[in-house]
Amino acid sequence: MAKIALFGATGTIGARVLREALGRGHQVTAVVRDPAKLADSGAEVVRGDVLDPHSVAEVAGGRDVVVSAVGPGSGDPGVLVTAAKSLIGGVCTLGPDEPRPRVIVVGGAGSLRTPGGQLVWDAAGVPEPVRALMHAHGEALDFLRTVPVEEVRWSCLSPAAQIAPGERRGTYRLALDDLVVDEDGGGSHISVEDYAVALVDEIERDAHAGKRFTVGY
Repeated sequence: MAKIALFGATGTIGARVLREALGRGHQVTAVVRDPAKLADSGAEVVRGDVLDPHSVAEVAGGRDVVVSAVGPGSGDPGVLVTAAKSLIGGVCTLGPDEPRPRVIVVGGAGSLRTPGGQLVWDAAGVPEPVRALMHAHGEALDFLRTVPVEEVRWSCLSPAAQIAPGERRGTYRLALDDLVVDEDGGGSHISVEDYAVALVDEIERDAHAGKRFTVGY
């Protein structure tokens, strides 16, 4: 059983991660701005802010893993970069005698390589607001890659090109920086439910420390 602090537990991805982790018997502390939204979740719920390193440090102490499933919503995509820096900064303020938890961040698909060799965000027809979100995820990943794994064991999980609520199959395929495409070459997909399965599997296996990896069918 892992002790997990989860930021963004009320979002589309975060809610599935919360449900998946609780379903496997992990101890989850959901860190949200409005605890009333998760009153009946079955998790411990505390008030906190992923953009505040001091708030991160308060919930990181004594946890095995800190997960950020925070997104910008309709706001500034740059919040993703701020959140990544706050997570690492908060974890690094823990005392020398207190073990630092691992950090797992929900990433984006934009910086993944397609089978044709271009990056997803360079594909024709990507709407500019979506491209801006992709680049913000990319900047957050660039920052994480500057963090030595000896300092913080971080991982970043990028989804397939298309991710949406759907069926929990419990199966998926993984890659590192290359987009996972369907075996028939028809696209790149993952349900939010199976993305959550892959993320909780990473919590349990710790297989991608210091790396970005990606999931798809």
